[in-house]
Amino acid sequence: MNIADSKTNDKVIVKDYFNSNGFDRWRRIYGDGDVNKVQLDIRKGHQQTVDTLLSWFRDDANLSDLSICDAGCGVGSLSIPMAEMGAKVFASDISEKMVGEAKERSQATLGQSTNPTFAVRDLEELDGTYHTVVCLDVLIHYPQDKAADMISHLSCLAESRLVLSFAPKTLAYTALKKIGDFFPGPSKATRAYLHRESDVVRILESNGWKIQRNAMTKTRFYFSRMLEAVKE
Repeated sequence: MNIADSKTNDKVIVKDYFNSNGFDRWRRIYGDGDVNKVQLDIRKGHQQTVDTLLSWFRDDANLSDLSICDAGCGVGSLSIPMAEMGAKVFASDISEKMVGEAKERSQATLGQSTNPTFAVRDLEELDGTYHTVVCLDVLIHYPQDKAADMISHLSCLAESRLVLSFAPKTLAYTALKKIGDFFPGPSKATRAYLHRESDVVRILESNGWKIQRNAMTKTRFYFSRMLEAVKE
């Protein structure tokens, strides 16, 4: 199998996973119903990442002036509260089922508002320009070489700010991932890629960004480094 085939397969696997077993699993995790201890831990970790970013957005004097692209929006955990805060949000996900769930949650919270706008899109298919582009917990599905291409593409869409989160590649987290790989199952049907923070920073800097803020969320089963980059 050549590298191009591997990249294509990663995308197909992720799309199929989040339209089948993965959708049911992550809808529960990102919801408020009963889940097991591991899923509850992941839910709390992901929400901490979202809450941290929302606190950063609250620092903006007038959020209603900002256009925000939520790339890989999942079930709308970030998009919906950003819209509530007044931002104009375009949200997309590779999974049709995830986008459908996000729309339902948005309607339950915001009524028939057309903000956020949701679409089924692959990251590579995104176009337009936005004040801020956000991509949370998506890089885990991209190997390093493909991640570089994706970050460069998102950079072209962001006018002033780019926010990324990823699972950092350290000795401890690499070991934890290897332990998890011993227990395969339908809930772990996609490849999971860790990324060195220095590599992500280097890619951002090569695209004209500088790091303004960073945060680390760490629970027993969830770990995510978030970087906020602004134009130099």
